[in-house]
Amino acid sequence: MKNMLETQFPGINVVLANYPPPLPKRVLSKLVPIVQFGVIGIIVGGEQIFPRLGFAAPPQWYYSMRANRFGSMASTWLLGNFLQSFLQSSGAFEVYCNGEPVFSKLKENRFPGEIELKELVARRISNSRVIDGINGGQWS
Repeated sequence: MKNMLETQFPGINVVLANYPPPLPKRVLSKLVPIVQFGVIGIIVGGEQIFPRLGFAAPPQWYYSMRANRFGSMASTWLLGNFLQSFLQSSGAFEVYCNGEPVFSKLKENRFPGEIELKELVARRISNSRVIDGINGGQWS
């Protein structure tokens, strides 16, 4: 879309930026690595950790994870990274022209078509030129 807009409208400045997800998703995405390292730490050193926490013996699930250390750690790492990526995604595709919204995927619940976006931006640019012309004193 960026290339299409820059080709269709020479001189236009297309800026790509990440749209931040809601606060709860951002906070949860920060907690995922902590949980990942905690689980991996338990897999590696659970026999020393559980007695210090007051357990006489580690729970049964620990022995299942410990029996397949590599698989448990790899699964923890991969699932954690997937979850963190999901939580950091907002699903937004917002298009602004001169600070004014042109298209919002969050409001429309869909992506714009290439032709549709081109027409929306062209309409916005032509409207801003007319307004600039009137405000600039070129029209009487």
